[in-house]
Amino acid sequence: MTRAPVVVLAGGTGGAKLARGMLDVAGDDLVVVANTGDDIELYGAYVSPDPDLCAFWLADRIDARGWGLEGDTFATMDGFRELGVDVWFNLGDRDLAFGLHRAERLRAGSRLTEAHADIVSALGVRARVLPMSDAPVRTSVRTGGSWVDLQRFLILHRGAPVEGVRIDGADVAAPSPEVLEAIATARAIVIGPSNPAISIGPILALSGMREALRDATAPVVAVSPIVGGQVLKGPTADFLSHTGHAANAAGIVALYDGVLDGLVTDEPWAGALPALRCDTMLGDAAARHRVADATLRFAESLR
Repeated sequence: MTRAPVVVLAGGTGGAKLARGMLDVAGDDLVVVANTGDDIELYGAYVSPDPDLCAFWLADRIDARGWGLEGDTFATMDGFRELGVDVWFNLGDRDLAFGLHRAERLRAGSRLTEAHADIVSALGVRARVLPMSDAPVRTSVRTGGSWVDLQRFLILHRGAPVEGVRIDGADVAAPSPEVLEAIATARAIVIGPSNPAISIGPILALSGMREALRDATAPVVAVSPIVGGQVLKGPTADFLSHTGHAANAAGIVALYDGVLDGLVTDEPWAGALPALRCDTMLGDAAARHRVADATLRFAESLR
């Protein structure tokens, strides 16, 4: 990086799409801080869905289905099925290779940040993609009276009621040194339009993270995940309802209370927080560039 970084906090698809647009705007100065509350160990691999999703988007190698690598094959999963393995989590062959490499690096004593950097480098990504913490954090959801990890909830219990959310380990897990440095030296910090409760929530729940954002000299702005009054993807509305917040711009601001200096939304806004009203749809490359450029200009205007 040649200048102060632009930091994007991201989880799932919305945050990854915005990060891809921000890459066009900020170039090598971009640092993505990705949620690791979804991480899971299976098939002998350490799978890190959100950091990988962000890296695949930044490498322009995301598959059209919205997850995994473009053109990946699934021969290993087919082999597991022949052996009678319950393949509830479908992982492509190259995706699995990344997870196996990450697991091996971790067993050898590397930090998660270091292990993931290998993957980002292998993909040829110009920006940095940092796991939010090197310490384990896991998000679980209570549904039907039982607690399940977030991946099982999203894949196996799709549409089930959200009765509780637990972010285990966040109270003792700190942001990595690289994350704290990026935040402290940033010229702008953007909270991407990922699910506020289960994608951004674990990042903000880290020990010391909210304090680091409040102490940062850079303005912190959030891009609302509510577009045209609706949630475009995933169970965001259900999780917001569980937290007691409405699925609108006001609900997002309330959930990020004490952190924000500004808001980007397509809704009319009459709150005290400075806001930029614009079209926030991220449907194609031009839209992603437009929203990222407008967001960064707005954030820098608040300095």
